[in-house]
Amino acid sequence: MAATPPARRRALMLVNPNARRGSEALRVVDRLLAGGLSVTIEHFASPAEAAADIARRSAEFDLVVVAGGDGTVAAAAAGLRQAGLPMGVLPLGTANDLARTLAIPLDLRAAADVIVAGRTERIDLGEVNGHPFFNVASLGLSAEVAQRLSREDKRRFGPLAYALRAFQVLATARPFEAEIRVRDQVIRVRTLQIAVGNGRHYGGGQVVHQHASIVDGRLDLYSLDPRAVWKLALMFDRFRRGEHGVWAEVETARCFEFDVRTRKPRPVNADGDIVTETPAHFVVRPAAIEVFVP
Repeated sequence: MAATPPARRRALMLVNPNARRGSEALRVVDRLLAGGLSVTIEHFASPAEAAADIARRSAEFDLVVVAGGDGTVAAAAAGLRQAGLPMGVLPLGTANDLARTLAIPLDLRAAADVIVAGRTERIDLGEVNGHPFFNVASLGLSAEVAQRLSREDKRRFGPLAYALRAFQVLATARPFEAEIRVRDQVIRVRTLQIAVGNGRHYGGGQVVHQHASIVDGRLDLYSLDPRAVWKLALMFDRFRRGEHGVWAEVETARCFEFDVRTRKPRPVNADGDIVTETPAHFVVRPAAIEVFVP
């Protein structure tokens, strides 16, 4: 009797047509097919639409492949969590910080091979006011950068676009006062930026904390004192390695939950997109998402 061939795993592949490398996603479908997947390709108009599609069609598929940048992948997380399906990542964005954290290759064919291989790991998911993020959510400098950074900037300059806009924002940056609640402690700061990390990398490869991990069930917060502006050039290498906490001008904390309040509502950026404003409640959902990893 002839052996029954193994069933092909059913993959829903969601492609962000506006991603910086969006047109490249379809070139790796043959790689997925050769690896034993059947692939249904859908484009979406917005990340929220992608999340709703995952939740609505969860019974039809065995896994979801998200082809897009960090903002797209984070937005899809709500649908993935509801559906309980594993996620494959094809990094098409500018920063691709989740891929960096998980050591997923930026080469799309190699990233497709990771999905085909089938090894998964459960990772934490951050939320700010109910909006999911994998890497970092912040207010202050990086939120202003996100507001100024255009799609054309990303296409033209790639990861350098973040640095170019950051220098422009710094030139006109104004400090603000905030109240950070962690456990039963209240910390009052005058700051240029408050960032809360769930993963390890953000901003195109910076490290949110030297001990940060996307599987530790913790969030890592830092606040940047405005007196540190003139030192930022000296601190740059420390920020790249996540060692900025050694500077007196940087306040750090680790916990599973934070609340941040400001005198006036301030926009909050999550994985590159403005999603909400203060007052902001940050919380971690441990081991919330299953993802294909090398």
